[in-house]
Amino acid sequence: MARRPLPRILSSGSASLTRGRDLARTAADNATDVLHPLIVIGRGLRVLASAGRRRWAQTPKDKRGPALFLGAACVLVVAIVPYGPLGALFGVMAAAAWHGRDRSPAGSGPGDAEAERLRSLYEALVPYFSAPEDPSPLFSHGGAWEEAFSGYEFDGAGRVSRLRIRYPAYFTDGETASRARIEALLHAKAGRGREYLFDWD
Repeated sequence: MARRPLPRILSSGSASLTRGRDLARTAADNATDVLHPLIVIGRGLRVLASAGRRRWAQTPKDKRGPALFLGAACVLVVAIVPYGPLGALFGVMAAAAWHGRDRSPAGSGPGDAEAERLRSLYEALVPYFSAPEDPSPLFSHGGAWEEAFSGYEFDGAGRVSRLRIRYPAYFTDGETASRARIEALLHAKAGRGREYLFDWD
């Protein structure tokens, strides 16, 4: 029986691997978004449980008996009251959600790598959005990109996912060729292999 040659790896194999990796990352992000409330409540329950253990450890041994009796009496009252268990469950879930929320401070601006990426985008756009007769150009080599980019977002990999650009009024955004040049430049500089939606106003 003749032996078959092993299949060669196609040149598009890396593209399919990249696509598969992007799909897996998107699925993980979507799962995190869907399960975020459960994650927050679970984190809050852990915080409450550790606080209860600390409080119990700090309670003197001679006061633990009365504390247990008081806790059992509270549980009995909650069980007897109409809708008591349901209300207690909602109360515990609300407390867990409150204690499990993310308390990390929001970032005040882009990081060093993100700022460098925005600066390179700004410098690449200078030839298209500047004119020699402009007395105060919005785009100039070595200028401030913060004034030109009024909004930006980055994905988990640090690539630009959303960008709002202020451009001068003399740019011919009504011409398809001018818009196509800017879109091609942004597509090449912001990240190849990704799809972007351009909205001109």
